[in-house]
Amino acid sequence: MKKEVNRKSVITIMVVLLLALVTMSCQITSRLQQAIKPVEATLQIPTAAIVKPTESPNLLIPDLVNQEEVLVALYQKASPGVVSIQVTSELGVGQGSGFVVDKEGHIVTNYHVIEGSETVEVDFPSGIKVYGEVIGTDLDSDLAVIKVDVSEEDLFPLPIGNSDQMLVGQSVVAIGNPYGLSGTMTVGIISARGRVLDSMRQTGEGIYFTAGDLIQTDANINPGNSGGPLLNLNGEVIGVNRAIQTSGITLSGDAANTGIGFAVSSNIVRRVLPSLISQGYYDYPYLGLSSLNNLSLTYQEVLGLEQSTGAYITSIVKGGPSDKAGLIAGQTPTEIAGLYSGGDLIIAADGRPVNEFSDLLGYLILNKAPGETIELTILRDGKEMNITLTLGKRS
Repeated sequence: MKKEVNRKSVITIMVVLLLALVTMSCQITSRLQQAIKPVEATLQIPTAAIVKPTESPNLLIPDLVNQEEVLVALYQKASPGVVSIQVTSELGVGQGSGFVVDKEGHIVTNYHVIEGSETVEVDFPSGIKVYGEVIGTDLDSDLAVIKVDVSEEDLFPLPIGNSDQMLVGQSVVAIGNPYGLSGTMTVGIISARGRVLDSMRQTGEGIYFTAGDLIQTDANINPGNSGGPLLNLNGEVIGVNRAIQTSGITLSGDAANTGIGFAVSSNIVRRVLPSLISQGYYDYPYLGLSSLNNLSLTYQEVLGLEQSTGAYITSIVKGGPSDKAGLIAGQTPTEIAGLYSGGDLIIAADGRPVNEFSDLLGYLILNKAPGETIELTILRDGKEMNITLTLGKRS
């Protein structure tokens, strides 16, 4: 009887303790919630910013499988139209790339690939090897056309796209023969458009003309890629790989590739190609002036200009189109050696804004021909005026 009473007492005590623990737990939870609320209020965290465990943020996850399929299909479609070019000259043996543009056997490459050539061998991916004849050259944009005698069934022309429709950031593919490794494909993006480089044509004074409307890309380009196509993901040629930016020397003694490449825009190719095929050359419009490509704030202040955009004229060829039109170059010495104030600042061409010289050059090359006129809007002594200029041709 006594044992039974003790057992009931123990059970009673345990129930009381359990109830006490539950009560304390509820109080602790309530206090924690009260403590947390002021912190949330202090931080002012928006409800939308608090990601619940069941939610996941919207992440852009690339479809790598689909990308691979696109690139594989592109290569299979385009690579039959890309050729390897082997050249012999007095300087020895050289090599580059090119691509087929029609069923008549015309192949586009760089001028510097075939410069001074005695023989030009064209090797196709199919294994066909033939000698080619250089029928057209363009030193200004570094282009050349080779003609080969190959049956139509063995020619796979690549379509030439519209480079003006390409945007910075879009993916591009280069196919060529770097270091003789035929059929090599590399992938990158368009890094910039409207770049300028020196032309391969010189004036009588030994000054190089300027080539414009080049595409900058980070697609891996190396010696041997020259003359090969830069393609968009539709398999259209939007540029002809021309040059790389180098810096310093590698351990092997070669110029170090910085990863910056340049390609002649396809719209220049489209404009130049018919003339190269029909007459062997193309005449570029000529202004007869030199300009700073862009203006820093320091240059703007030193030159006394009202704006830092435009093409500032540094020199004018005597008797040239700009001289005849009455344009003025800087002539008054400034505190910066070699910089002269008092020149005209070109701010528009045919009503199109000119932010820097490359804008003017690109518009000129793609839209004008020798003998045509162009209306230049300039700032002279702070006053805006229009000057009509009749274009000459480079020689």
